[in-house]
Amino acid sequence: MQNSRVTATNSPELSVVVPVYFEEDSLPTVIPRFLESLSSQRRSFEMIFVNDGSRDRSGEILDEFARRDPRIRVIHLGRNYGQTAAMMAGFLAARAAVTVPLDADGQNEPDDIEMLVDKLDEGWDVVSGWRKDRKDDWLRTNVSRVANGLIGWVTGVKLHDYGCTMKAYRTHHIRDARLYGEMHRFIPVFASMHGARITEQVVRHHPRKAGVSKYGYGRIVKVALDMMLVRMLQKYSTKPLHFFGRITQMAWVGSLACFTFGIVRAAYSLDAWKAFWGKAPLVGLILFVFGAFMIGLGLVAEVAMRAAYEFNGGRYWTELRRTGFGPSGDEWTSDGASTRPREARADEVRATQASS
Repeated sequence: MQNSRVTATNSPELSVVVPVYFEEDSLPTVIPRFLESLSSQRRSFEMIFVNDGSRDRSGEILDEFARRDPRIRVIHLGRNYGQTAAMMAGFLAARAAVTVPLDADGQNEPDDIEMLVDKLDEGWDVVSGWRKDRKDDWLRTNVSRVANGLIGWVTGVKLHDYGCTMKAYRTHHIRDARLYGEMHRFIPVFASMHGARITEQVVRHHPRKAGVSKYGYGRIVKVALDMMLVRMLQKYSTKPLHFFGRITQMAWVGSLACFTFGIVRAAYSLDAWKAFWGKAPLVGLILFVFGAFMIGLGLVAEVAMRAAYEFNGGRYWTELRRTGFGPSGDEWTSDGASTRPREARADEVRATQASS
């Protein structure tokens, strides 16, 4: 069954977002495979490839495919911002009510997309792919298994495979997400914070046939730190003072204990003044100042970070240009002179004129 061609006036039923970073060896075979599979499925689609600052021929290959097929759209980022930024750029550009991200290395099975979206139609908001028979090395697979269990225990959103890129989302649940750093694997957690209903579906996984993996074991520490931040946002996003207040509480309890120890020691000493001004009161003073400092520093940093990005709709990346988006106003200039679509700028001008 062949899909009809999707144009600017004919919104697709499915948006497939593919972040790309140094995949020139994989793309010539992966893209035709994606198109063949999606064309045989029931839903019309668009494919949004996000070139995450690749310095090989990935950008040229993507542009060539976009010129030949209007269902392919390409966003070129100014530099390598990471997979999270690339996915968010694609999510914001998606036109369909359902969005499915895919890896560009060909390890995901595109034929499984229809199964995921069908599952979504049963009333779920997120269907997470589970690579039950994962085709990676033993160490990577088992480290991921432990990490998935830990993330599920900390966040309360229990999934077998947080690291599987292929997930089906109702677009409105992810378009307004504010994801920074390397938080793309935590999207189901953020969706659950807004009431999304989440389930899992076993998907197929293939060995990588070309290129090399861009993710080493060094990301374990990054995932652990992101997990701590996600848990903080999950529990304290509307009451951050409570989070920092807990740190201050522990510091001030320690401070009180140190001062109490110093007072008791001074009471039973012949030289009370010298005994009191020992190490314990000094540690207590440091803990007290640390507690006060943590409250101020934490709140100021959080407010400053969010205020810095919110003016741009949560975007913290720069787009050099777009290919395949058509002449409708969201084509981007190739010389980098503009970092926003002409359509958006026109809307701003009209809004300014109306207000004046």
